[in-house]
Amino acid sequence: MNSIPKIDAHQHFWQFDPVRDNWITEEMKVIQRDFLPADLQPVLEANGFDGCVTVQSDQSLAENEFQLENAEANAFIKGVVGWVDLRDERVEETLMGYKAYPKLKGFRHVLQGEADRALMLQPAFKRGISLLAKYDYTYDILIFPDQLKYACELAAAFPEQKFILDHIAKPGIKAGTIGDWEKDIRELASLQNVWCKVSGMVTEADWRNWQPAHFKPYLDIVTDAFGMKRLVYGSDWPVCLVAASYERMLAIVKEYYSVFAEEEQAAFFGGNAVSFYNL
Repeated sequence: MNSIPKIDAHQHFWQFDPVRDNWITEEMKVIQRDFLPADLQPVLEANGFDGCVTVQSDQSLAENEFQLENAEANAFIKGVVGWVDLRDERVEETLMGYKAYPKLKGFRHVLQGEADRALMLQPAFKRGISLLAKYDYTYDILIFPDQLKYACELAAAFPEQKFILDHIAKPGIKAGTIGDWEKDIRELASLQNVWCKVSGMVTEADWRNWQPAHFKPYLDIVTDAFGMKRLVYGSDWPVCLVAASYERMLAIVKEYYSVFAEEEQAAFFGGNAVSFYNL
């Protein structure tokens, strides 16, 4: 079991810019500052993790440069999920250029914030997605529950492409709602090219009053739907800090998965991330 590295497969670094990072509202004041590799490394070490995958939070090529520089300077950063304009006619040239950076593993677009909820089904976007597998790039799906049906259609159209759903699609944990989310999650999970990050859940709960029991119905569903070979742990640090310390957030999933076999826990906390992102 010890030979499988422990990986936090979803976290962010930024040099805080109030204009660019306007999604970090006043009620999220605790994260209105810089978060850099030197801030995360001791947290990972204290919790027994060997490395992480850093994920874009700004949609720019400059963001890729910043994250790749961080990864180059810090061996514990095992992979980077960047951003490219998938609708750009010349996106293939961009993808080819990035092959010079082995730590760049895949891409993400902040689909959850798009006015066009089905933007991922636009022909130009799909053309961009169609090129990723050719260059061995993954794709992180960042959406809200209302977009799950479109994600199903997208992933079904590209069976050779590796997709991973971020933050279990951000269900209504605070309100305790499940509804269509479960049906759509199960449909997405039926596609074998789609994995799921068990991440970001505390930020969907009542930040100050959540209890571990509030997450159990959602964990039951994603675990049953995806199975232990396609679930990946991610902290969503430092965003998680608005609702929990790293340790409190981690304790939710450690406790939940403690009843599973050691091999399954090792896969969830690292092995599956290594497989998915080719770390």
